[in-house]
Amino acid sequence: MMNSKICELLDIEFPLVAFTHCRDVVVAVSKAGGCGVLGAVGMSPEQLEKELKWIDDHIDGKPYGVDVLIPNKMVDQSEKFDAEKLKSMIPQEYADYRADILENHDIEASELRTIDTSGSSFAQNTKADGAKALLDVAFSHPIKLIANALGVPPDWMLEMGKENDVKVAALLGTAQHAINQVKAGVDILVVSGTEAGGHCGSVSTMVLIPEVHKAIQPYGDVPILAAGGIVTGQQMAAAMAMGASGVWCGSVWLTTVESEVPPVIKEKMVAANSSQTVRSRSRTGKHSRQLVSPWTEAWESDKAPDPLPMPLQPMVAEPALQKVNKLAEGGHAGARDLSTYWVGQGVGLMNASISASDVVQEFKEDFISAYERLTDFVS
Repeated sequence: MMNSKICELLDIEFPLVAFTHCRDVVVAVSKAGGCGVLGAVGMSPEQLEKELKWIDDHIDGKPYGVDVLIPNKMVDQSEKFDAEKLKSMIPQEYADYRADILENHDIEASELRTIDTSGSSFAQNTKADGAKALLDVAFSHPIKLIANALGVPPDWMLEMGKENDVKVAALLGTAQHAINQVKAGVDILVVSGTEAGGHCGSVSTMVLIPEVHKAIQPYGDVPILAAGGIVTGQQMAAAMAMGASGVWCGSVWLTTVESEVPPVIKEKMVAANSSQTVRSRSRTGKHSRQLVSPWTEAWESDKAPDPLPMPLQPMVAEPALQKVNKLAEGGHAGARDLSTYWVGQGVGLMNASISASDVVQEFKEDFISAYERLTDFVS
């Protein structure tokens, strides 16, 4: 076991935490000495139960975690979930715009000109009741970590963590947010730079890690997992030199053999360079980084309607992108062009598809070589 607070808290050998939507990656990383964390926001409680049962049956008792998303700010956040009400808040121009994008790529999309309630499961799972239902499932399994994004975890989530002896982690992108999280009582800070895939702020990882580490000291030396563009052990060593106790990685697992990402997207990622991502509100209503495609470019155009706030924008984007991905897998050329997925700027270093356990091994080897290189400077 490495001498790291993260290894101590999570009972792992190597302080590499893997955020993924794929249960196979969770198991592979945990068995290789890290800690797999399953992203649950897109799942129903029944589906999450099935996934966690499978993980329990295959992980050989190794530690793992679950990630949810309970935003502090969202349209209708304090109201009871009402899919029909949310649907009525989406203007017709958004339905027409998404359909036009697809039809410009030879995809028949007349059904997308009508807004329906598909895509609203995201809204349901990010409300307190929906998130609680997911957490009830998660805490009925032997998890070691529960993580929350887009704000300070609610008090009841922190209490559930304490009662179940499960560490609570929170994702953040500014020093002030880090101070708020420490004051609230979180156990681990996932400090995510703008290079990250998915939801991210505007400050780079290189600046944010030392800034947060310094800012939190008067309030408590809570361990930091560095996140944002980190896909190698050298970057991990650099982050730990700046005050992190380990790293949280998401993008690097997307091109693994086990990954749930469609083969078309994997091919695009393996071929992409680090400039081929965009930080855009067009998918969730909050800034999230994704692979550039004609879909993302259309939403950045002057003709595009301004993306709606969360959770309305996912109700516009997700049904269209699900259709695109399905057709892309069938070989439709226009759909293959349009297809996109969340990924960080580290995609430029993700040049091959290997197994998740091999990724962990490469991290370990790269970390050691970086450590030896640093040691050479002072010996």
